[in-house]
Amino acid sequence: MSLPIVSRPFALALAAVALLVPPARAQAPASSPAAAAAAAAPRAAALDTPIVRGLYVNRWASQSTKRMAQLVAMCDRTEANALVIDMKDEFGLNYQSANPAIQRNAGNAGTVRNLKALLDTLKAHKILAIARIVVFKDSVTARVNPQWTIRKQDGSIWRDHKGLAWVNPNNHELWQYNLGVAEELVKLGFREIQFDYIRFPEPYKSLPVQVFPGADNTPKPQVIANFLKEARARINPLGVRVTADIFGLVTTIPGALEVAQQWETLAPVTDVLLPMVYPSHYPRGAFGAARPNAEPYLVVHSAIKRARERNLKLGITGRTAVRPWIQAFTLGKPEYTANEVKEQLRAVYDAGYEGWVLWSPGSKYEPFLAALSAETTPKAK
Repeated sequence: MSLPIVSRPFALALAAVALLVPPARAQAPASSPAAAAAAAAPRAAALDTPIVRGLYVNRWASQSTKRMAQLVAMCDRTEANALVIDMKDEFGLNYQSANPAIQRNAGNAGTVRNLKALLDTLKAHKILAIARIVVFKDSVTARVNPQWTIRKQDGSIWRDHKGLAWVNPNNHELWQYNLGVAEELVKLGFREIQFDYIRFPEPYKSLPVQVFPGADNTPKPQVIANFLKEARARINPLGVRVTADIFGLVTTIPGALEVAQQWETLAPVTDVLLPMVYPSHYPRGAFGAARPNAEPYLVVHSAIKRARERNLKLGITGRTAVRPWIQAFTLGKPEYTANEVKEQLRAVYDAGYEGWVLWSPGSKYEPFLAALSAETTPKAK
């Protein structure tokens, strides 16, 4: 991937508390959004979407004709039947927009040269094309549209620990820009829109207080949910799913993370949620594991089992409504091989779900292909 792994950190300060909550207590209180969940979802929650088992493709891999041919061949030989392709990330757009208002936010990191030909190839090989769109951590859009940024109390632009500006989740002009990108990608041929960084930035005490121009009294988790609801209202009628990437901790913590992600708020307003349940990102002691990274089955099964329990309480019974990100990289010990990936996939099926996406920051999957079956068949228990 074009991003280092550490760019998608868990809120570790919350982890110890969140993971110690017994499952019986990790449910939404009566006043939570869960009470209105069924009414909020415009789809029939019990309906399954097709099984999706994917590979993540960063912008650099997608711009390489040779690498894309290799990834297509991997899908042809295995059960992987989808590619999640960076189309808008922290570096800007990864395609040539026909809309001048969108193109001005392109950035300078290049684009896929002939995207239509690539999408035609994926369709011919029966590979689902999924467009990954980074929403609120968008330094390119922040630079071009400073009026859309989060501010400090003195009115200047707020920046994170890396000096990057974030755009303001409360800004509805920003919403329209991102939804315009999504609609354009659907017209080009993508069959699923996957929103990432669909959250507020961490409010670290070591950084200035964040000020959100235009914010009203809407709770932050509801701001995120409202964006996704509008996205589905515009994208679903085109025959395309709207999905969202979230922190793995969201499956276990009963309330909302400080970044405003909460299970009961997000699950009813998306077609699929994709929690990032990488074992290496959980703290010592999580789920009773002294070294979570060495317990890939335990960590993934525990996290996804909890997600299924919470979905069932919301009336969301489909076996494809949760599609976790799977760790296909090494961060610390032990080294991750096909065996560790296979254990994570087994955990997903045992927890009751069918889909997954492998995450390799460099989009390098050759070491893990032995973990994959040859055919995409149902396996959930």
